Amino acid sequence: MKTLADLGDLRGKRVLVRSDLNVPLDGATITDDGRIRASLPTITQLVEAGARVVVCAHLGRPKGAPDPQYSLAPVAARLGELLGSEVAFASDTVGESARSVVAGLADGQVALLENLRFNAGETSKDEAERGAFADELAQLADAYVSDGFGVVHRAQASVYDIARRLPSAMGGLVRTEVDVLRRLTSDPERPYAVVLGGAKVSDKLGVIDNLLGTADRLLIGGGMVFTFLKAQGYEVGNSLLEEDQLATVTEYLERAERDGVEIVLPTDVVAASAFSADADHEVVAADDIPSDRMGLDIGPDSARLFADKLADCRTVFWNGPMGAFEMAPYAAGTEAVARALVEATKGGALTVVGGGDSAAAVRQLGFADEDFGHISTGGGASLEYLEGKQLPGLSVFTEQAG
Repeated sequence: MKTLADLGDLRGKRVLVRSDLNVPLDGATITDDGRIRASLPTITQLVEAGARVVVCAHLGRPKGAPDPQYSLAPVAARLGELLGSEVAFASDTVGESARSVVAGLADGQVALLENLRFNAGETSKDEAERGAFADELAQLADAYVSDGFGVVHRAQASVYDIARRLPSAMGGLVRTEVDVLRRLTSDPERPYAVVLGGAKVSDKLGVIDNLLGTADRLLIGGGMVFTFLKAQGYEVGNSLLEEDQLATVTEYLERAERDGVEIVLPTDVVAASAFSADADHEVVAADDIPSDRMGLDIGPDSARLFADKLADCRTVFWNGPMGAFEMAPYAAGTEAVARALVEATKGGALTVVGGGDSAAAVRQLGFADEDFGHISTGGGASLEYLEGKQLPGLSVFTEQAG
């Protein structure tokens, strides 16, 4: 797949970079700039090459029309701070402001276009509508660089269609993500453990199905664990439960036992009277959750069990928190898994934090990105890659090569 070097001399060329700048905001305040920082190396490389860098990205889920709460203006300001130079901001994506801002760029300067998803064509299911928007984007640039791994699983105008219209290459962030994920799917060093959490089993059915043929151990926590516990016949009280997935989970448990894949479930949980940091809560056995309580974290015995199961691993992939980590009483399980990954990293294991809530959790809990082997910028994209799916933002480069 093509790299920046394959685009030749970029001095004076307008290069459209699809970054993933979908950062969490509290009003106009960015609460985690990890994705902006991850985008810096490729943007900096283009600046140093003398390109006129036009960054495009999305934020949140606006309905295909401008919505001030999803403006990228705060991101432009933070990107400029991190680059150490002003980033020009276009108040639209392909309109008069965008054309004017791009035309005003000098070699080595950077502009950021307004939220791509303010335009219905970006995410349209209609190929013609999406293509028309990609045509407008293409008029702003001489070359395209795909560097937003968090969106490569989407067939969107700025991810897929644009790459078919301009000389294109993968940025360093996407290449790094793909290289790491290949190590997880192609002959990983063993023992290989996968830690899965988060709310719903249904969000991870495909990845569990695929990992049963790859991983040595699956450690299950978060809200999704209660469907596993229920499938074993245990009372789960008011805990999150997907009854329509019980048969599938039962089949997974049977397959794992048959194929020698160890599935590790919590032995205890923190059960609360309500989904609240102030709710009455206690540690109870995982097979004896009171009928009027809900599990909101794995318990201390489970945290030690999970750490023990990760201690000898040479490869670990983690996606999804162990509990409602955003509330202090239910953060200990997620913190324990994070510490276990840190120790595994120190011991030379490849540890991968699979983006999304997992990445937000480790940062909120005070861990540094450098504490882990790799923190992915794309939770959904990472999971779909591990499922073995074709990702449009990657396959478009294969199509070109073919």
